[in-house]
Amino acid sequence: MALYECVLIARQDISAAQAEQLSEQFAQIVRDNGGTIAKSEYWGLKTLTYKIKKNRKGHYTLFNIDAPAAAVAEMERNMSISEDVLRFMTVRVDALDANPSAMMQSRNERSERGERGDRGPRRFDDRGPRPPRRQENVAAAEGETA
Repeated sequence: MALYECVLIARQDISAAQAEQLSEQFAQIVRDNGGTIAKSEYWGLKTLTYKIKKNRKGHYTLFNIDAPAAAVAEMERNMSISEDVLRFMTVRVDALDANPSAMMQSRNERSERGERGDRGPRRFDDRGPRPPRRQENVAAAEGETA
């Protein structure tokens, strides 16, 4: 069997419980067709980059799937029929990651490099001396004409 990752975006006006129920419905389709769901993550209600079918937000769900291609095709067919699904994308992968996805990790766990990443802390004294002002600007500021 092949390994897949699928991300599903559901409409914003359904509840979180309904989004979970919808994802369980699609997981059951995969199970009925001889596949397994290795991991299912509900990412929550997130703002979309652009409007999709007049929606500004969507409920995101990730599936890690170990199933034959026919099971994934049937799941995608049902997703395209469902009115609650705005978008979905399924990608075949070489290996499934058992760890939580980047969306599920807290900000503290993601930031192993430090507060400002590899740039280091902000230090204003590192800029060096201020460049000299031009002479005509100095004269104009003092009220003299050049």
